[in-house]
Amino acid sequence: MAEIHERLGLTPVINASGTMTSIGASRVVPQAAAAVGEILTEFVDIASLQARASAVIAKATAAEAGFVTSSSASAITLGVAAAMTGSDPAAIERLPDTTGLRDEVVVQSGHLVNFGAPVDQMIRLAGARVIGAGTAFDVQPFHIAAALGERTAAAVFVISHHVVPTGQTDLATFVALCHARGVPVIVDMASEYDLTGAIAAGADLVIWSAHKFLGGPTAGIVAGRRDLVRASFLQHRGIGRAMKVGKEGIVGAIAALEAWAERDPVATRSREEAIVTLWFERLANVPGLALRRLPDWTGNPIDRVELTVGRDAGLFAWELASRLAGRSPSIRVRDDLADSGVVHLDPCNLTRDEAVAVAVAITDVIEEARAAGDGFRENFAEHRANGLAGALAWPG
Repeated sequence: MAEIHERLGLTPVINASGTMTSIGASRVVPQAAAAVGEILTEFVDIASLQARASAVIAKATAAEAGFVTSSSASAITLGVAAAMTGSDPAAIERLPDTTGLRDEVVVQSGHLVNFGAPVDQMIRLAGARVIGAGTAFDVQPFHIAAALGERTAAAVFVISHHVVPTGQTDLATFVALCHARGVPVIVDMASEYDLTGAIAAGADLVIWSAHKFLGGPTAGIVAGRRDLVRASFLQHRGIGRAMKVGKEGIVGAIAALEAWAERDPVATRSREEAIVTLWFERLANVPGLALRRLPDWTGNPIDRVELTVGRDAGLFAWELASRLAGRSPSIRVRDDLADSGVVHLDPCNLTRDEAVAVAVAITDVIEEARAAGDGFRENFAEHRANGLAGALAWPG
């Protein structure tokens, strides 16, 4: 247990779920931690610091400009606001009142997902109206063309493991359709490793999290067309004031981007592959588990282990995830598909010793459930209801 856990009375967490905001997203890289520590006791002109960030972001993404905001979620709101107001200070101060402005935002229906909050809510925070194109599993070019109208201010495209995986229109086609109508495209790809592809495909604004794969402090990174970046940054004169980022977030994001350019992706991939191999070796013969190697479904260079939890495991998949989370240290697995009987193990934030601890904990929980016969007590509806009840009871 790290000293800070003990001092604050917190249960330590072993993160086998990936880069999840609810448990701190990622381990901050040393370069970012050092930069944050260095700036915290200093004063700096924030606009000048953001201009420096713009240069670093532009270099990393091949965009015209960029800036740092408080999170990728807030960046969606700011980008949408910018598409409606441009750099007009009166319109910026008037939001979320959109009187006289184009205020519709087109999104494929399969992209209107919940990433911890609804994507459409981030859009509506700016005062915009969301226009869904097509249906969840069927969004064709004619659906998008029909949704684009005289009041369309922007279109949002989401790249995420939450998005419906089939039946969507691809980014290049989406951009072409929108640009033919003079509509800017905002791409939210918070957790994606690719820093240049969306800009190259013609996106006007692209958004990443600084605190996920980049290993920075909590922040969002915005890159794109200079005029839209400027208009997004100027939203801090209005609704963006509630979403402001501090000097530490900006400096940390700069350092994380610079460190990303110097990383050794081959060594990282090798370390993660060794953990995946370890899990296959340790969990292959656990009763009730079927293992499958699963490449990242949005194309990031990482494999995960998919565990299908069968009846012989003695409990449901969501019960396995809950019991792992209730241990000390708390073991967190990716459980967003647990209602389908599967959980996923992600190696990106783990040491080898932690990976061993994950395998031991999974084996122990299943052995205990089989011995006690105390599984299958909570169906998925009850599991979700109990989870919501716990959230509503915070702070206890």
